Amino acid sequence: MGLPLKITLFAALVLLAACRSDPISFHTLTPAQPGASRNGADIAIESISVPPQVDRAQIVIRQGNSGVAILDTDWWSATLADELRGALVDQLSGGVGQQRASVRIDVQRFDSIPGQYALIDVKWRVRPLGAADAALLSCRSVLQTPSGPSIDELVTAQQNNIKRLAAHIAQGASGSRCPPQT
Repeated sequence: MGLPLKITLFAALVLLAACRSDPISFHTLTPAQPGASRNGADIAIESISVPPQVDRAQIVIRQGNSGVAILDTDWWSATLADELRGALVDQLSGGVGQQRASVRIDVQRFDSIPGQYALIDVKWRVRPLGAADAALLSCRSVLQTPSGPSIDELVTAQQNNIKRLAAHIAQGASGSRCPPQT
């Protein structure tokens, strides 16, 4: 094998090694054991809106006071709006199939800061099925959970926020008043 061929092969190997990328990790807002936390509310989700800055498949985290980072190797298993819908459907369905209320969800903030906290700020409106607009209950939940430094811990903190949000919505649907902020 000639020297130019050896140099070409070596250069090709170096380039191929440089093109290797880290594997992508996929995360979900639906806990691994959802059945234990279901509240049996049977509330249909009419719509979910999420700020466009975070409604993507890649996980977005805050950096400092004004920065954000879109993670290349940590993704949601779907867009954030679809993840929220799936997690809330899981939490708000009791499995009976008889829905008694519906909810519209408008996420104001979805902040994730590794090593500090996960926060979700949501305006939501719940209505008994078949009821007029007068029966509409509008509430706001701001939920924050401390988080460890890893993305897995941050996702777990957001899962906890979603469970608490589902409990707030179920409480509002059954009591016709907004739950107190905790």
